[in-house]
Amino acid sequence: MGTTFIGLFILVSLVNLLYFFSFFSFATTNFKNKLHPEVPVSVIICAKNEEENLRNFLPAILDQDYPDFEVIVINDASADNTLEVIESFQKIDPRVQLVNVQNNEAFWANKKYALTLGIKKAVNKHLLFTDADCAPQSSNWIKEMSRNFQPGNSIVLGYGGYFQQSGSLLNKLIRFETLLTAIQYFSYAKLGTPYMGVGRNLAYTSTQFYEMKGFANHLHLRSGDDDLFVNEASTSDNTAICFHPDSITRSVPKKKFSEWFHQKRRHVSVAGHYKTKHKALLGAFYIFRVLFWIMLAGLLIFQVYPQIVLSILGLKLITEAFVYIKAGKKLKETDVIWLFPFFDLFLIFMQLAIFIANLISKPKHWK
Repeated sequence: MGTTFIGLFILVSLVNLLYFFSFFSFATTNFKNKLHPEVPVSVIICAKNEEENLRNFLPAILDQDYPDFEVIVINDASADNTLEVIESFQKIDPRVQLVNVQNNEAFWANKKYALTLGIKKAVNKHLLFTDADCAPQSSNWIKEMSRNFQPGNSIVLGYGGYFQQSGSLLNKLIRFETLLTAIQYFSYAKLGTPYMGVGRNLAYTSTQFYEMKGFANHLHLRSGDDDLFVNEASTSDNTAICFHPDSITRSVPKKKFSEWFHQKRRHVSVAGHYKTKHKALLGAFYIFRVLFWIMLAGLLIFQVYPQIVLSILGLKLITEAFVYIKAGKKLKETDVIWLFPFFDLFLIFMQLAIFIANLISKPKHWK
């Protein structure tokens, strides 16, 4: 019996290792400087009750070192002074374009409807998306993201991280989870299987948008304007990744666990609409992580080949540490990687809690 269990544990461990070996595709890749086409760009920001964030972060976008861009700011039926803030920026900078969305009974609180109106307003073919609570970490953000619109590329996946808050364990957990997600979608894209992107830092062409008929196939879902669109439209031939340090954006993280938990519930509910092969890859990754820790605990408790079990654990941790260190350096998240065994376990239990919560009820609004 003990031999059977250790055999199963070795099999489960190999699957876990194979996943992290696949993440080497991103962790070990080097940034390659590409010729810059300097295409005209339309930056699109959807803002709902974001007056303070727009005051704080819109100047960083207007200060971009790029020769030809406009900034379309969508007021998505805000109840605060978001509209007035956008209008004030319009008065001092002609590159700011306003789209004022009124409440529409057919598209109530639907961000995709608001974004569609913003895309239709854009005068440029190349679209770069971010959120109102995001700030580019360099004046070369537009330059580095748009540099990846090489011939054949119509989608560019960027990294949208979160601002660091010293002394906050929740902040580290949020940024670690964001790092792990980025490792996955960058790695799969490098391997020719792109499956998602984040709206905090995402670019695609209007041609690609209209070819997919916009968000038509998932307009009924409140979320997924970023990852569901990429999941549907991206291929191994049309998608590029951008992880240059100057291309990173950072957002204001949640300060309460309950708020972040609700946000992740929304993200997970959307993942159920991915392509079957992507759901299988992501589902297996989670299941085999759970199995590893359960079997590890059982084998150690009952002292079944403890030397072999601990050796496998050591190999797994070393492999994962290598991936997190390399990726963390690329994406400027080095302070969170040393807690990865604790965070990995916590996220496993949290994902289970999210799955149960979403079975009971699903989040409805994008904000």
